[in-house]
Amino acid sequence: MMDELELLKKDWQKKGEHLPKLSYDEIYKMIWKKSSSIVKWIFYISIIEFIIPHLLYLIPSLRNSPDVYADLGLTKIVLGVSIVQYPIIFYFIYQFYKRYREISVLDSAKQLTSNILRTRKTVKHYVIFSLSMVLLTFGMLVVGIYFSDNVVETLDLRGSLGDMPQEKVKWVVMAIFAVLGVVFTFIFGGIYFLLYGLLTRKLRKNYRELQKLEV
Repeated sequence: MMDELELLKKDWQKKGEHLPKLSYDEIYKMIWKKSSSIVKWIFYISIIEFIIPHLLYLIPSLRNSPDVYADLGLTKIVLGVSIVQYPIIFYFIYQFYKRYREISVLDSAKQLTSNILRTRKTVKHYVIFSLSMVLLTFGMLVVGIYFSDNVVETLDLRGSLGDMPQEKVKWVVMAIFAVLGVVFTFIFGGIYFLLYGLLTRKLRKNYRELQKLEV
């Protein structure tokens, strides 16, 4: 079913010069409201995405689980990565908020078009950064396992791979974590595609509609 925006646009194109100025304004305002709502959701989702993993640590079973990073001697490295990671995440969240605040007060199609392009670019960079962090996390685990003196004891593998030679266990576990890193990156990539990809595609559609209005 054709939405209200498409009906208005077709009617506007049919009438041409005889269409009142208000009809153009109505179409622009609908695009503006839709774009503002999309950018607002991008901002909200980025906050939710940041909060949920931290709330999981409030679950007793997770809070009291063994610290693999500490067992592999990666505590300082993880701390260093976190010191760099958190400011970048806050920067992106702030940028989404800033885009939303800007788009809420725009009064011209040219400004709205520019904001849409900047928002899509920011989302793209945020997704690349987030997926890179997933790969980096598993990469650190692989490195920690490589330099571990006793992988079987460190990761408590006595009941599964404990009968294998230590060196072989190390390479098997490294391969497993490397594969998991790729798999989880694809999984998170799919989630990002569903969350951010759908929203940015709607922004792209709004951008094209604005381009047509400006012709």
